[in-house]
Amino acid sequence: MAKIGLFYGSTTGKTADVAEQIQAALGGESAVELHDIADCSETDLDDYDCLIIGCPTWDIGQLQGDWEGIFPDLDNLDFSGKQVAYFGTGDQIGYADNFLDAVGILEEKISSLGGQTVGYWPTDGYDFSESRAIRDGKFCGLALDEDNQDEQTEARIQAWTAQLKTALGL
Repeated sequence: MAKIGLFYGSTTGKTADVAEQIQAALGGESAVELHDIADCSETDLDDYDCLIIGCPTWDIGQLQGDWEGIFPDLDNLDFSGKQVAYFGTGDQIGYADNFLDAVGILEEKISSLGGQTVGYWPTDGYDFSESRAIRDGKFCGLALDEDNQDEQTEARIQAWTAQLKTALGL
């Protein structure tokens, strides 16, 4: 089985809670190792065959602070051969013009460094204007809105992780 690391940044705790739910849905600690990016260096990502990256979008389409700090250092890594899945939390109503932009920013950088994106997610059921996380009509990762659609989070996580289990060979 591939070694999977889930790295997340969280300021309010929402993305951390989602990260724990994703870890549990994928089989728990024995299947996925959980890391708060605030406690990591970029080289920690090198320890895994597959990565799951979680980041909320902050302010007007920006990375969460801990991801912003490590973002330039990602250029030092080669993600070739790594499958990478993304998830993010955001507010599609209050920030409709940049919903989930942070996921798009991370996916763009990691893909340019050789990472293979898995876990695309449909845009159906969301109400936003623009997003840097759209690739060929889908989000490049799981989109969650804990502010306006928190009642859908559990079902979305279950559906997305079922898809990831196939993609990551779990």
